[in-house]
Amino acid sequence: MQLDTQTIERENRIYTSINDFNEAKQVIAGGVNSPVRAFKSVGGTPLFIQRGESCYLIDNDGNAYIDFVQSWGPLLFGHSDEQILSAVQGAIKSGLSFGAPTRAETQLAKAIIANYNGIDKLRFVSSGTEATMSAIRLARAFSGRDDIIKFDGCYHGHSDSLLVSAGSGCATFGTPSSPGVPADLSAHTLVARYNDIESVRGCIETSGKVGAIIIEPIAGNMGLVPATPEFLLALRALCDEHGIVLIVDEVMSGFRAARNGIQHYVNLEPDLVCFGKVIGGGMPLAAFGGRAEIMDMLSPTGAVYQAGTLSGNPIATAAGLAMLQKLTREKDLYERLESLARRFTTGLESSAREFGFSISTAVRGSMFGFFFLDGVVRDFDDAKRADTKLFAKFHQEMLQRGVYLACSQFETGFICAPMNESVIDESISAARESFAAIAAESANQG
Repeated sequence: MQLDTQTIERENRIYTSINDFNEAKQVIAGGVNSPVRAFKSVGGTPLFIQRGESCYLIDNDGNAYIDFVQSWGPLLFGHSDEQILSAVQGAIKSGLSFGAPTRAETQLAKAIIANYNGIDKLRFVSSGTEATMSAIRLARAFSGRDDIIKFDGCYHGHSDSLLVSAGSGCATFGTPSSPGVPADLSAHTLVARYNDIESVRGCIETSGKVGAIIIEPIAGNMGLVPATPEFLLALRALCDEHGIVLIVDEVMSGFRAARNGIQHYVNLEPDLVCFGKVIGGGMPLAAFGGRAEIMDMLSPTGAVYQAGTLSGNPIATAAGLAMLQKLTREKDLYERLESLARRFTTGLESSAREFGFSISTAVRGSMFGFFFLDGVVRDFDDAKRADTKLFAKFHQEMLQRGVYLACSQFETGFICAPMNESVIDESISAARESFAAIAAESANQG
């Protein structure tokens, strides 16, 4: 799909989002309802979006952008997909919410379980934060231990025990990374180094009472940094050895990197897994699930309490079912999207190096990431070496050329089904022009 507005030349673009942003700041904290949207790490004013069509976003001034954010992942089939919209519209006619069971919840649960090994039962919630928070509570109850291990650079939502940063070393108890998080809670969270199994061993020895380990197997919140198969399998073995519940957070990567998430790349069966974003097809929906003996500890069968009025609501489940049904029909979807992702990152690499900029890229299925640095990124310390000032300039230049990238160096990009080689090549051309402009500016200043 090609939009007429997409051909607007750079000098003719009109932006009034600053007025929208100033108005929003009067009544919404920070002017945004999620911090990264404020563009603080890249500068400029966040765009206020009027609508999405196919692989494009259109702002309030009618400017169109090739969208590599895709609502931070869930829009595998792009904006305003007709079949997903039709399913939602059909569900709306029966009512918005019932606070009671529906058949659609069971159908969606079966569809998810059929694609992912090791899950017997699921519980739906409304957000990834709810899923990870609930999974950790359940894991603690099952293991009978209070301490958990997370990994530096992995993000699992904004619940108190997970807003923790590393201390002076990886095998230390974490400290709160946000005001309002009690130190007593963070004292039960240890922070290990991603892709470093020895740091995990150190955390286990330091604590002596670790009940759960939670990890993004394909980290998307320090930029795209995949865990190595060897590390994940060693982590599984370590959890088995010590009776620790392994929680795999696939809120971003589940049904995004591949139909069966991390299991496409490594034979890994977690004890609990968290899904979000994609399983709602663009609507607020998430889930956590695992072996029956663990899941049956949840109320009302067991004593571990978790509840939510809008959990598994009929509108979100309708969107999720429609999305999964499309996946079953499009057998080669992930291969095609990965091919486009590699085409884009290869183009980024050649364009950056043409103008003397270092760049490192990664691809997992329809997910991609890039850092302005030399070498492979294996953990958050590596990621933090990236040139964030260059990223901010690049982001601004790409925006001026009609390409919408994630507004932080430490986020992931996404390819959607409506994209094709023409869209990707147009984006690569914009990248080359952006690097040329940055290089010219640097030369003039030098």
